Amino acid sequence: MTLYLGIDDTDTRESRGTGRLARMIAAELARSYTVTGVTRHQLFVHPAVPYTSHNSSAVIHIREAENGIAADVFATAKELMLADFIEGSDPGICVAADREIGSDLSLFGFSAKKSIVTQEQARSFARQAGILLEGLGGTEDGVIGALAGIGLAASGNDGRFVQKGATRDLRGTQTVAAILASGVDRVRTRDGTAVDEGTVSLRKFPKPAFVGGEAVLFVETDGDAYRDIVIG
Repeated sequence: MTLYLGIDDTDTRESRGTGRLARMIAAELARSYTVTGVTRHQLFVHPAVPYTSHNSSAVIHIREAENGIAADVFATAKELMLADFIEGSDPGICVAADREIGSDLSLFGFSAKKSIVTQEQARSFARQAGILLEGLGGTEDGVIGALAGIGLAASGNDGRFVQKGATRDLRGTQTVAAILASGVDRVRTRDGTAVDEGTVSLRKFPKPAFVGGEAVLFVETDGDAYRDIVIG
């Protein structure tokens, strides 16, 4: 089973970003739990939606070895978020196990990618589903993205990994074998063709898309080699 921890609206334009905070929380949780990755999920960009820079939420994926750890994970992450609270931010936090997440929550997440959803809708949905959701300051609008991020992550078909295994250690030109060894599940071209060998020129570090429940790095040809494409 997988436990998903979603956070959003934890930053301001001058501060560290939500993704960096998510990776810090993931590192702390990894001391006690098996963290399998951190994904970024793009939400609706619209003048009526307040956001810091790109309106994306972050989700930490945890392999749940036993039942009942959600409350402890929630408490640990909440404490870390409050300790690193940024004045002017509107953070929200959400935790749910995959068995608690139905198709309705994934639909809520996909709605948040293309339309305006409200804090009241998010809170009502969490109450009905028995999902832990809480605002931690400011307007608390982060509860929307935190819940939506969990629904999107649970679908297995949205966003991209900003951390998985040792992906962030890779830079420059790398072999496909090294990329797969770092934690990426597949390397493919945009049309779905598998790439099993060769070298890939990375823009920064591998940022595989979350497709079919796997971390898939998409690439395109670049002379006799490949270069990565950021999707998600």
